[in-house]
Amino acid sequence: MNKSQQRHRMWFYTLILTPPLVLIFISVFLGRYPISVSEIFALLFSPFTGRNLDATHLSVIMYVRLPRVLLGAMVGGSLAVSGAAFQGLFRNPLVSSGMLGVSSGAGFGAALALILFKDFFYVYPFAFGFGLMAVFLCFFIGRMTASTQSITLVLGGVIVGSIFSALISFLKYVADPFDELPAIVFWLMGSLTRAEYSQILTAGIPMVLGSGGLMVIRWRLNVLAMGDKEAQSLGIRVNIDRFFIIACATLATAGAVCVSGVIGWVGLVVPHMGRMIIGNNNRDLIPVTFSMGATFLVLVDDISRLITSSEMPLGILTALIGGPFFIYLLKQTKGREW
Repeated sequence: MNKSQQRHRMWFYTLILTPPLVLIFISVFLGRYPISVSEIFALLFSPFTGRNLDATHLSVIMYVRLPRVLLGAMVGGSLAVSGAAFQGLFRNPLVSSGMLGVSSGAGFGAALALILFKDFFYVYPFAFGFGLMAVFLCFFIGRMTASTQSITLVLGGVIVGSIFSALISFLKYVADPFDELPAIVFWLMGSLTRAEYSQILTAGIPMVLGSGGLMVIRWRLNVLAMGDKEAQSLGIRVNIDRFFIIACATLATAGAVCVSGVIGWVGLVVPHMGRMIIGNNNRDLIPVTFSMGATFLVLVDDISRLITSSEMPLGILTALIGGPFFIYLLKQTKGREW
């Protein structure tokens, strides 16, 4: 790579990192609890100035707003990049980050934990574990048929997702309508209200590993998207690389869903936004999609915190934004093949 190309890549990564970082900084200033801009700046620079700060303001900024926007950026980026990887791998514009039943499995795990233990401490490991279990069931279904693996995985995801959705409905039916049911319904609609630094550290591990793995192998997505025979002729180990991509996307999605609940449309809409801007080259699309996903979810979370006095679940807003965008996308493409 010559100096001109190095300079071009440096500007490229600078541009994709700037929007989420700027929005994270701005989001710290947003909220219903009144804190002046000067006080926030004084808080941010207090380690250098040694100024004594109001304990309430310190708690709101450092332990409520900041972990929330950081977690929102990680969740949005992970869901978006997983959706882009699945769309490229399966050559299907309608798949998303929850295609293999991760979201439904995680939702069942969370609902089960709320009924059995009535404590959100158990929600995260249960949601993560059942999300991974859903993917393992998809692979098990894929091995039961002689059809091509891509098709059976997609169909397996539909089957497993439907089964877990039915189990979620059953748990909602037997749940206590005054305590357990509202908690299950609110979690399934998606929210970042319980964001803490501990969640960033624990759920951040699978999100970073999964998203990082997709960043490393993103150039092979271009080859796999050509088809199995073409990829094999170029020396690509199709089954191994496909499994690695699915494992990374599943880790990133499960880590995101277990702390945020089921937030739809991010893994479906954001990759298409990225393609409209950067094109179909996954070498550039994957990092752009992560940046756009982080920016998108932080922006949606800001709206949810400010639009009403009682916070609106994120799943509602992402659906309201994602639906009209897909109509616009269909109008732009005029139904052409993706």
